[in-house]
Amino acid sequence: MKKFALFLVVFICAQCVVLGQNMEKLMDKAEIALDNYDYKKYAKLLKKPAMNGIAEAQYKLANCYHKEIGVAQNYEEAVKWFVKAAEQGHAAAQNNLGNCYLAGQGVAQNYEEALKWYRKSAEQETDAAQYNIGNCYYNGWGVDQSYTEAVKWFRKAAEQGYAKAQYNLGICYRMGNGIEQSDTEAIIWIRKAADQGHAKAIGALKTMGAYY
Repeated sequence: MKKFALFLVVFICAQCVVLGQNMEKLMDKAEIALDNYDYKKYAKLLKKPAMNGIAEAQYKLANCYHKEIGVAQNYEEAVKWFVKAAEQGHAAAQNNLGNCYLAGQGVAQNYEEALKWYRKSAEQETDAAQYNIGNCYYNGWGVDQSYTEAVKWFRKAAEQGYAKAQYNLGICYRMGNGIEQSDTEAIIWIRKAADQGHAKAIGALKTMGAYY
């Protein structure tokens, strides 16, 4: 009986390894299809790994449904797959799920739920999530409005090079929202965003007479 149990465990482990290898091959094929602009094949190849619990595949399939990549746009399906990936701790999926709650795409709009998922993603240092938390505090979405907290979160993302956060941080300095007003600091941060091609940042520098 012990030998049979041991054999069963070894057999199951071997099957798991084979399954994992097969899923990796499908993911590789999906990336090749994407590189070749074959979006329908890309989405199709992601489905099996996603159904087998591969978080990265779930996240990418969710994006397909959200952005209409190889499949008809379906926010409800996007949310379903974002949730599966997010619950496994996939940081980008957590952030995108927060976006869906913020915009009411595929789910009822819920700022508190959006903020919850942004925070989970930000715990993994996701710059987009840090920026989104900053926006929540700046606008009072799902939390009491606080420019000070907004600046804190914009700075976290800005220091990672996130252009939108750099621009917003610069505007906070420009307006004196949540931080001491400083045109010098405003130009520094807005220029960082402009250097990455951020259109509003370029326009702001021109308005301030600081564009080059």
